[in-house]
Amino acid sequence: MPRKKGNFKYFLILILTLMISAWVVELASAQASDRQTTIVVSYTEYEWWLIRWADNQIICKIISDHEGLPTGKEVLKSCGEDLYYEWISTPPCKKVAKGSSDTSTCSGYYFHLASRNNTTREVIIDLPSPAVWIDLKGCDALQDSNLCRTMPYLVLIGEEPLPNETMVAIEGTYAGEPFYCESDICNIPLRPTAPQGVVVEFWGLSSYGDKTDLYKAYVRVVDSGVTTPPGAGGWYVDVLSTQWVGGSTAVCAQTWEAFPPAGELPSWLQTPEHPEVLASDGAYFYLAGRLIAQGVVDASACPSGGLLPNGYADTCGLEKSSDLIEVWQNQFDESLIDVADETGVPAQLMKNLFAQESQFWPGMFRVRWEFGLGQLTANGAETILLWNPTFFDQFCPLVLSEDNCSKGYLGITPEDQAILRGALALQVNANCPDCPTGVDLTNVYFSMPLFANILRSNCDQVAQIIFNATGERAGAVSSYEDLWRYTIANYQAGPGCVSFAIHMGWRSAEGWLTWENVASNFTETCKGVVPYVDKITE
Repeated sequence: MPRKKGNFKYFLILILTLMISAWVVELASAQASDRQTTIVVSYTEYEWWLIRWADNQIICKIISDHEGLPTGKEVLKSCGEDLYYEWISTPPCKKVAKGSSDTSTCSGYYFHLASRNNTTREVIIDLPSPAVWIDLKGCDALQDSNLCRTMPYLVLIGEEPLPNETMVAIEGTYAGEPFYCESDICNIPLRPTAPQGVVVEFWGLSSYGDKTDLYKAYVRVVDSGVTTPPGAGGWYVDVLSTQWVGGSTAVCAQTWEAFPPAGELPSWLQTPEHPEVLASDGAYFYLAGRLIAQGVVDASACPSGGLLPNGYADTCGLEKSSDLIEVWQNQFDESLIDVADETGVPAQLMKNLFAQESQFWPGMFRVRWEFGLGQLTANGAETILLWNPTFFDQFCPLVLSEDNCSKGYLGITPEDQAILRGALALQVNANCPDCPTGVDLTNVYFSMPLFANILRSNCDQVAQIIFNATGERAGAVSSYEDLWRYTIANYQAGPGCVSFAIHMGWRSAEGWLTWENVASNFTETCKGVVPYVDKITE
């Protein structure tokens, strides 16, 4: 039967009414979610006149809210560009200085305070936002372990910072399944997951009338596989989220959104509790050569004084230096553990990297303009300046003006960028002609946290490189260990080499990127980084 015209008109009106109602509700909700309030503050308002010397005519009025003369910005805003430039170039009126009241021949302008009034104004201030945090409960774990003897549960904790307001509900999805808790606490039972884990999305609702940001967590629960003795098994549980409050996670895991290996990390990604475990006994010809050249080791009984023409020790020089070499390469171990505890960067990884970069000799000799245990260059310094805004904000004002620094690293001129990079590289320069060993060991210890944080900045850069190449988060297309391999390569060879190799490697990766298919795609100029990475991670 044909639809009647009148019924269709009624249907259309109903739909429009519902749409308008929904829009009004949405608008009201959006207005409620603006966490702002207006307060009334008292202040003193100053009215200044800009007056022409020649005829004492008022040219411009300037209103300010501070003591002292108006600023240049206030003059420019109130009086315009032309008058601003005339005022700023106004010379002193010498007649006034001599006590004369005749200023008709004086050029330019002067300020006169016309009035001051105590008044009030409304100020809009932002209110703190609500949040939801994520923790793990019911995990009877060993100390510093993610092995839970029994299956734990997630707990989501709502936080409402405004007085007289509360979090009324928490909701979200767990592995695609919705959940809702009418409370500021939400307990979610866990269950075994695939090795890649599951996604948890969650948010909170406030009595204020708004809700929190949408948060995301990656949760992995895998059986330990241990069955004997009874009670020795359990579940490895990992949570990656910006809202995680359940203790530290493996360094850079959150940046990459990549789970570390279940159970124990490979040895090169570990930090031992005691420096004795970090101890090494490498035979370093370059280090031996530097100790001999500085007169710390007496190799005068060796042919050619124990030194080769390139500055390395020969076999005899190495033998004469062996005792001191072992002491020297292990003197930094305790500090490496302290830095690892502070930054999360594994102590063994840093020690292996220092061994490859400098053989633990922090002075400049082998390669010009490379400094410290990690042989930092000006170009290498760019990574932390670019990828760690907090560090940039702290370091930049020590070198450049605050106005310049307020623009951010990418906002300053290439010349200023080069100045910053060079200044940072020089911070780790340990050369000290007046020191007994030729190097300032105090500066060496001071620079070690910087190298750790530079490595963390390389993590950030690698995450972006992989996203650019694959369109995916790093942890979705590569393993935690291999992501560290790309990061080490990025530290040594730079993002140009690594970006090309990853882009090319992804073409044949079939959805999963490995160090093997990336390593095979470094160009001739860059392929020296492959044995470098392998030696650090073997």
